[in-house]
Amino acid sequence: MPHAMSCFEPGIGATGRTGTSRSAAPTAQGCAVPDTQTLLALAREAGMMVMLDAQIGRERYESVTGSLASLARFAQALQLSALQAA
Repeated sequence: MPHAMSCFEPGIGATGRTGTSRSAAPTAQGCAVPDTQTLLALAREAGMMVMLDAQIGRERYESVTGSLASLARFAQALQLSALQAA
């Protein structure tokens, strides 16, 4: 499967902090990155499981897991949301 989007920086792990909500921000490549709550909602809608690992103050540490099929659905939903934002 060819990679249609190259909007995201490599090396971002699957576990992340979601305590600070920020609106979509442009990256160096010019693509808008959705805020973390939107990413988590897309993951849930794709059938992935989102787990709260810890909360320290206002910082939330969450993990996302799922099947390859749900990952493909998430990637497709992310591509569609990026196209709609453009």
